[in-house]
Amino acid sequence: MSASVQVQPPPRGFLPPARDPQGSPARSVAVHEPEEPTGDVLGGQTWDVFISHASEDKGAVARPLRDALTKLGVTVWLDEAQMRIGHSLRRKIDEGIRASRFGIVVLSAPFFAKGWTNHELDGLVTRNVAGEQSLLPIWHNLSAEDVRRYSPSLADKVAMSTSDYSIEEIAQQIADVVQEESAA
Repeated sequence: MSASVQVQPPPRGFLPPARDPQGSPARSVAVHEPEEPTGDVLGGQTWDVFISHASEDKGAVARPLRDALTKLGVTVWLDEAQMRIGHSLRRKIDEGIRASRFGIVVLSAPFFAKGWTNHELDGLVTRNVAGEQSLLPIWHNLSAEDVRRYSPSLADKVAMSTSDYSIEEIAQQIADVVQEESAA
C-alpha cells in the first residue's frame, strides 16, 4: 500500500506575502534622540541611570549602588524612590527607562525568574539597540556560564561582577562612564 500527500497553496488573498520588503517592521522603526518628558510626566526630570533589579537584590546591590552613585554625583532612578500609592507600575517603569541615559541591569537568578524584571530588560535592550541608551550589566552571584545560558547576547556585554568588585568600585566605574558621556 502506498500513500502520498500533496500540499496545495492557500487561495490568493488569505495570507500576506512571506517577505514584503516595503512592509518590513524594521522600516517602521524610527530612532529619536532622548527627550525630556513633557508635562507632569516625571515632572520633566531625567536621570543618569535607571537600576533594574529583582526585589531580592535590593538590599545587597540596588540600594547600596544607588547610595554610592549618588555620592559620586550620578542621578539614579530606583523604583522605591519613585513609586507612590496608586501609581501604575508599568507606566512608571517605562517613564523611568525613557528618561534615563543609562540602564543598569543587576542580573541574578531571581532576576532571570521574574516577569517584571524581564519587562524592564526588554525595554532597556530595545533602547540600547536603537542607540538611545547604554546598557551597563552587573552580575550578582552568577557565572559567565549562567548569563550565557540565560542570554548569549547579554553575556557578550562587558559586565562587572559583585563577586569580583565592591559596590563602591562598581559605582566608580559607572560614574566614570556617565561623566565621560556627559563631557562628550
